[in-house]
Amino acid sequence: MQAPCPEALLASVFGFSAFRPGQEDIVRAVTAGRNTLAIMPTGGGKSLCFQLPALCRDGVTVVISPLIALMRDQVRALRAAGVEAGALTSGNTDEETEEVFQALDAGRLKLLYMAPERLASGGAVALLRRMGVTLIAVDEAHCVSQWGHDFRPDYLRIGELRRALGVPLAAFTATADEETRAEIVTRLFDGQAPETFLRGFDRPNIHLAFQPKDQPRAQILAFAAARRGQSGIVYCATRAKTETLAQALREAGHSAAAYHGGMEAGARRDTEARFQREDGLIVVATIAFGMGIDKPDIRWVAHADLPKSIEGYYQEIGRAGRDGAAAETLTLYGPDDIRLRRAQVDESPAPPERKAADHARLNALLGLAEATGCRRQRLLGYFGETAGPCGNCDLCDTPPDLFDATEAVRKALSAALRTGESFGAGHLIDILTGTTTDKVRERGHDSLPTFGVGRDLTRAQWQAVFRQMQGHDLIRPDADRHGALVMTEAARPILRGEAQITLRRDLVRRAVAGPVVRALVAEEDAPLLSALKAKRRALAEAAAVPAYVIFPDRTLIEMAETRPASLDALARVNGVGAKKLESYGRAFLEVIAGAGAGAPVHPARMKLAGRAAGNLFDRLAEAQLALARGPDGQDRYLTCTQTTLRQIAETRPRNRAALARVSGMGEAKLDRFADVFLTILSDA
Repeated sequence: MQAPCPEALLASVFGFSAFRPGQEDIVRAVTAGRNTLAIMPTGGGKSLCFQLPALCRDGVTVVISPLIALMRDQVRALRAAGVEAGALTSGNTDEETEEVFQALDAGRLKLLYMAPERLASGGAVALLRRMGVTLIAVDEAHCVSQWGHDFRPDYLRIGELRRALGVPLAAFTATADEETRAEIVTRLFDGQAPETFLRGFDRPNIHLAFQPKDQPRAQILAFAAARRGQSGIVYCATRAKTETLAQALREAGHSAAAYHGGMEAGARRDTEARFQREDGLIVVATIAFGMGIDKPDIRWVAHADLPKSIEGYYQEIGRAGRDGAAAETLTLYGPDDIRLRRAQVDESPAPPERKAADHARLNALLGLAEATGCRRQRLLGYFGETAGPCGNCDLCDTPPDLFDATEAVRKALSAALRTGESFGAGHLIDILTGTTTDKVRERGHDSLPTFGVGRDLTRAQWQAVFRQMQGHDLIRPDADRHGALVMTEAARPILRGEAQITLRRDLVRRAVAGPVVRALVAEEDAPLLSALKAKRRALAEAAAVPAYVIFPDRTLIEMAETRPASLDALARVNGVGAKKLESYGRAFLEVIAGAGAGAPVHPARMKLAGRAAGNLFDRLAEAQLALARGPDGQDRYLTCTQTTLRQIAETRPRNRAALARVSGMGEAKLDRFADVFLTILSDA
């Protein structure tokens, strides 16, 4: 029996008279059984590109999808269209799971949705082989990439599944830059290039807008009030904020609900169902909500906090206007957001090159937030597309006030260069504004040519300049130097006077000192604290203990502030006892002072760390080494054990007789070392 053609099913099952732009070629490639990678804009109809081929092909199509809400959404829509589909998820009831297996056994099921975590089950491959899977579809394929904004380790098993089943694979995503696309090909297709469709990222119906935070709750309430009765999503960085902001919206007369990963599964499911069913509901959520949400008439999306990356931003605003009608967005951002996102990068267990790339991605997002021209041009440029001014963003509506900032940027770059690119913005601004802090004085930075050359700008205005410099990717935090700002190649022509730079005067002019935010440590010490927390987490996970068992926060804070450079200095930090110094001292010293600071130390010396006897031990060991072959270097090699030196350092014998009573000090060693040892002890 001949399989029905895609055009017939497009109309009879899905009710569409024609494909959307780009869909038809992808559908034909997937239907023909060719390995396929499709990057399509959010709302561009990705799901149809694997659902329709599944109906045209024999056997079952298994769809690997990242969220239970997404799977339930698509299964519900398919069943409503008369398609036999089911999902095996951790959220299933026993009855739902049994219903899926009955449909599989009866040969009725055409699409089976599964979470990637289920592939860890030993019987997953055997199950899929038994039920006759002939195609694998991977939704949100960027999750397979370490460079993607929503990496899921279980996605790494999908390539193994493709090889085990020997069937074609079709991967779909809306947000994949060049690095992410390359890793998808490596992970899912063993590096063999699939048929690739890059269908553009532009969503011209969505209006883009950013605002610096200025009473952010009031800004969100005003944005929602101007769109009263319309369905919208507000994304927040924390779970607690979703609840307080949802309450504020309800008090302002809106229908609003919170959604985050800490809620009970039933409560989350109720909110998902309400959002699909109710007109005008506002969901205030963390990024746990939204991936795969297919509600077509979401009219606006607001970010109460800066997203993690441009990929995340694009994915989240893409919930709006899926029906093609006009939709609006607003993203708020402020210095605290940027500090939070930087800290999340620094505290991650990722290798240094990954952290550097993530900081560059955050720079790209700042560049979008503080763009000097059309935002859509900048957004599409990030994904490798070119476009003219869009006429549908806040900067096209009202062009920003720009100025030639070359001189200010050169001053900032000079301050960074003259201090060895070893400090963060706070210290560099102290130098530029001529602020004589203890750190400036101790390092002699008050004698630099750049000291005080930036007094024409306030501290807050310099912070705005540094933020825009990061947005132009002229400087980046260096994870290896605990957040010190280092120049990129793009900065060097400006520093040499070979290029100019334009910044936004409006953002600099209105920059004012915000409210004092109570932070755990000073701005300069925050990146080191993040690095110490990352090390603590790694050690805690390895030992299967809570993080505070390694060291409590107050101990890490003192380490970040005092920056001990030796075991002796580390031992004087509150909370670092002898056992913890022995167990963890070297690891934390390597974070603070570099690999050389964590050199192995003899246990006998370790027991004296932080005590006066430790310094005495070091002097005795140095003297002993100098006399190991006698005063003229010709005698028999002779040394004391570390344990003997420790005993001498602790007991401090005052004469030769007392020294002779120390274990390990025979006559030969007394003759060789007694005089110099007693002199050192007397001096001490």
